[in-house]
Amino acid sequence: MTIDVAPTKRQGFLALSPIFVFLAFYLGVSIAVGDFYKVPVSVAFILAVTWAVVTTHGINLSKRIEIFSRGAANANVLYMIWIFILAGAFASLAKSIGAIDATVALALQTLPTQLIIPGIFISACFISVSIGTSVGTVVALTPFATEIAGNIGVETPFLVAVVIGGAFFGDNLSFISDTTIAATRSQDCRMSDKFRANCFIAIPAALLTLLLYIVISVMPTTVSIPEGHNYALIIPYLVVIVTAAAGVNVLIVLLLGIITSIAIAMGCTDIGSIAMMTAMGEGITGMGDLIVVTLLASGLLGLIKHNGGIHFIINWLTRHISGARGAQSCIALLVSVVNVCTANNTIAIITVGELSKRIADQFHLQPRKVASILDTCSCIVQSILPYGAQALLAAGLSGLSPVSFVEYMYYPAFLVLMVALSIIFRFPKPVA
Repeated sequence: MTIDVAPTKRQGFLALSPIFVFLAFYLGVSIAVGDFYKVPVSVAFILAVTWAVVTTHGINLSKRIEIFSRGAANANVLYMIWIFILAGAFASLAKSIGAIDATVALALQTLPTQLIIPGIFISACFISVSIGTSVGTVVALTPFATEIAGNIGVETPFLVAVVIGGAFFGDNLSFISDTTIAATRSQDCRMSDKFRANCFIAIPAALLTLLLYIVISVMPTTVSIPEGHNYALIIPYLVVIVTAAAGVNVLIVLLLGIITSIAIAMGCTDIGSIAMMTAMGEGITGMGDLIVVTLLASGLLGLIKHNGGIHFIINWLTRHISGARGAQSCIALLVSVVNVCTANNTIAIITVGELSKRIADQFHLQPRKVASILDTCSCIVQSILPYGAQALLAAGLSGLSPVSFVEYMYYPAFLVLMVALSIIFRFPKPVA
């Protein structure tokens, strides 16, 4: 059941108010007490969901709960939950048998310290371009980043943010990324044209980020190099990285990692099968909060959409557009705000794609430029959302708050700069 008429201004703000309830409670209280770990994200979402159910009018309580449940139980959400479950099992198992510790030790013994942070960023960029998904990259590199952070004397949230930033480089640029496919189809342009336009934005942002990481890396650090590891234990982790880079489905990647970990542990350690099953169980249990937050967030967004929140945003942002720069800015803001409300960059692009095409036709914008703006801006927002799948997954694998990464998200910040410059100075120039 959906509403067919555009909501009034009051109805529109009411439809969006659960997001403000969540932000006010979670961010407001966390900032007030000076600690983002004090307020559980799940509790903030329960309050927001309760408010959304109460403010949904015109239907009885059972129907409101049904709408919430449909939003929480869609196929994309359940697919992500499977990833969370397998990622938790693999990460805990790999750590228990010493696979991650051995990988960290090998990296520290073979690479200069100054290359580790830039190297992790470049690796994340390479893997994400290869597989076209930020989620697979986060799965492959977050456990490594989490373990190596303490050894090189940097904050764990910083190094995990390096992984997330690089993961969205490929999510934005890759030819096989869902966002690339959605953006180019919505604007009726070739992927190669969008890729070339996107390079003017993404590559300078990545180079600026890499330069910053190189500068950070030359600062004095205390490096702790562990010794005495059996380097055969790195094989499960190598299997995950190589198969992820090869574009294998992330569920299969994780299953292969689990199977390889068990096989290597049986041949190279004295860890018993019960201990391994216990480790996997603890990893799955550790993902419980993450799964609950994912379900609550998805159900909440389903209620917001039902109440006309997305419709209201689209009408409000497109009401006054003036000139080509204004049209591009509107498209950028439109996909960004809708992404906040959907927590899914591909869905955000699909939602506003047709309207963006009409705006582009009216103001004679390049289809490749519009596709680039749609993809880039949705990736920027998705990368910093504390309730986005990538931040939640990284938080589950690292044991950190999903908000803790935001202050270190340098690549998205440089992307914002490049998008703004591309709109102001209108590059790339139209193709003759």
